[in-house]
Amino acid sequence: MGMSGPSGGGSMMSEINVTPFVDVMLVLLIIFMVTAPMMTTGVELDLPRAEAAPLTGSDDQLILSITAAEEYYIGDRVFSFDDMLAKLTVIAKENPEQPVFVRADGTLPYERVLQLLAVAKNAGITKVGLVTQPGPVTGPPEED
Repeated sequence: MGMSGPSGGGSMMSEINVTPFVDVMLVLLIIFMVTAPMMTTGVELDLPRAEAAPLTGSDDQLILSITAAEEYYIGDRVFSFDDMLAKLTVIAKENPEQPVFVRADGTLPYERVLQLLAVAKNAGITKVGLVTQPGPVTGPPEED
């Protein structure tokens, strides 16, 4: 732990003290554990379930979302339904190969999802994927 002086035989002994390193790592671990849930950006949705293999994506994904209250999002910015066509047209012109993923709340009428898909197609977007919650498919709700 220490170094021996000249009277200790002439050889120096040194050890690496890892305690500060461990302390820093534990502090960083706590910081990441606290901030990680806050780093997930997006719109809170109750996605429908489907058994399908996950698609690999890149960081430049464009995600369109519709909430149960029929609020429309591109990424994490809210837009009106009418503004979606203009914004998506600009995006499609800048990058025609841009893949788009649609996230829709599972309680929405299917018509709303189709309307958003039609807006994306009319804007010139050709690659569209639907986002679901992984897990077993549940049947339709039972009527009483």
